[in-house]
Amino acid sequence: MSAHFTADPTATGAAVFPARPEWLTLSAAFADEVPVIADRDDLVVSVAPGAGGGAPACFYPHRALIEVDGDHLGVDPVTVDPANLSDRARYAPAWGALTHECGHAKHTAWEPPDDAPPAVVAAAMLLEEPRMEAAHIRRRPDDRHWLRACVKGIVATDLHLYADPATAPKMTPADAAHTAALLLGRADGGVLSHAEVYPVARVVEGVLGKEVLGKLRAVWRQALLIADDAGEEMLDLGRQWCEILGADPASSDSTSPPASPTTSDPSGSSPGPGAPASPSPLADAIAAVLGEVATKVAAEKAPEDPATVAAAAKESEDFAEKEAATAARQVFKTGGSRSGNTRTTATRPPTPEECAAARVLARALDTAGTRERVAVRSTSQVPPGRLRMRGVRAAEAQHAAGAVVTAEPFTRTIRTPVTVPPLRVGIACDVSGSMGWARAHVASAAWILANAARHTRVPADTASVIFGNHVRPLTHPGKPPAEVTEFRSNDDYEDIPRALDALDGALGLSRPGAARLVVIVSDGKYCHDPRRDGQKKLDRLRASGCAVLWLTTSDTDTPLNGATVHVLTDPTTAARAIGHAATTALRATARR
Repeated sequence: MSAHFTADPTATGAAVFPARPEWLTLSAAFADEVPVIADRDDLVVSVAPGAGGGAPACFYPHRALIEVDGDHLGVDPVTVDPANLSDRARYAPAWGALTHECGHAKHTAWEPPDDAPPAVVAAAMLLEEPRMEAAHIRRRPDDRHWLRACVKGIVATDLHLYADPATAPKMTPADAAHTAALLLGRADGGVLSHAEVYPVARVVEGVLGKEVLGKLRAVWRQALLIADDAGEEMLDLGRQWCEILGADPASSDSTSPPASPTTSDPSGSSPGPGAPASPSPLADAIAAVLGEVATKVAAEKAPEDPATVAAAAKESEDFAEKEAATAARQVFKTGGSRSGNTRTTATRPPTPEECAAARVLARALDTAGTRERVAVRSTSQVPPGRLRMRGVRAAEAQHAAGAVVTAEPFTRTIRTPVTVPPLRVGIACDVSGSMGWARAHVASAAWILANAARHTRVPADTASVIFGNHVRPLTHPGKPPAEVTEFRSNDDYEDIPRALDALDGALGLSRPGAARLVVIVSDGKYCHDPRRDGQKKLDRLRASGCAVLWLTTSDTDTPLNGATVHVLTDPTTAARAIGHAATTALRATARR
């Protein structure tokens, strides 16, 4: 039977009274978390050095007691806060052992009868280990991490791997079968992976043979599907296990085959008296697998507290909003730093073609923002409305009976207009030396978009910036320019993170409640830092629901990931592409 599950009703536990009071405090803290894990509120938890009956933890079902060996905690008990999910990773093996015993408390809902053969009971309890853990992670998938964290301690204890080389698993059918159930069974149950246990599987197959191992695997896979309280079925599988191994059901060990002098080592000879015991290939494989699993678990990210994650996300979002607001204030109110080459050059009156394009875009936005009126049907006791005779008769019957008249015979349908969603569009143009083609076209597009927002009936707000060594405003939010602003394009750096922050802070591109679009005109050839930081800013905008359009002129350019890329075969169509993207974003929001 497992060393950490004691079905003996006379067992009283192995814990001694803790020498330090903090162990009592820790026991109470662990006990507070157990009802959620075990789905039971009657369990008592004792955490203390030396508890667990020689195992990392132990469950005493007749006393509803879980003991956890404090020696496996690995940290000062005073610092432990199990209510904080993020803190549990510091003592993952101990928390995993507690989780394992909670799994027994919930899913091992059967007890062997007193007259059951000892070997059959031992085999059934052996199969209960992977069965219980598989049932537990079906109910609580996130606990797989903690069950993996305690595999090394639990399995090593069950197999006596480290206690004494003389008791470590040998190359015998008994030890091979025991190992297969504990490790290969956990792989089929989903706690471990088949790749992780492959070194053990190879050695076990060499000892048992492919046919015997296949029969044993069929038994433990059947056990994985058995209900928590199906004790008779588990005992039946225990009998099958004994029959496959040729074990005597009346013996104390289900995996012990008939006595044979040839089962002590691969050569069929036993070590002489006084000869030092050496680890077998099976023990070496088990140790390697358990060590590999422990290493992987230490590198894995533990399940986090949703409340902690949400708080961290909110803090990060608040910081990003403040950063964007600061950038918008510096760019659109002060114009940013006065040094550097990034600058506008002059203004010019718009051409008749640009004025016409602004009016056309305004009409397109009006059409895209049109939403069908919603029909609302209502009833009343008095006109106006259509008279329903059924309602009249109901009202007359209520009046004749002396009851309060509640019938409403008049019905009418009112079609109410739906509020048009606002539109927010920002344009950011790269002004490095390779972007000379964009100067005239982006300047024109920015003026057209800003003035289209003034003419349209859709609540619209636009802004545009140029970014190089610095970020400068081209058009301001809420202020359609009278003239077209031109700019230079000879910088040697691209500060796209600040450009996105400035547009976000000025227009609220990361806030829901509107159709939002940011247009980036660039070849994407940035240095490492602005590319990395710009990608983070763009990912945040996209995660909030803001559409991102990237305009370029070559298939060899390198836009940031996630943007919708549009290659301009004719740069003069830049304004048309931006207008089409804006109407598409507005139409998509209006249809929601």
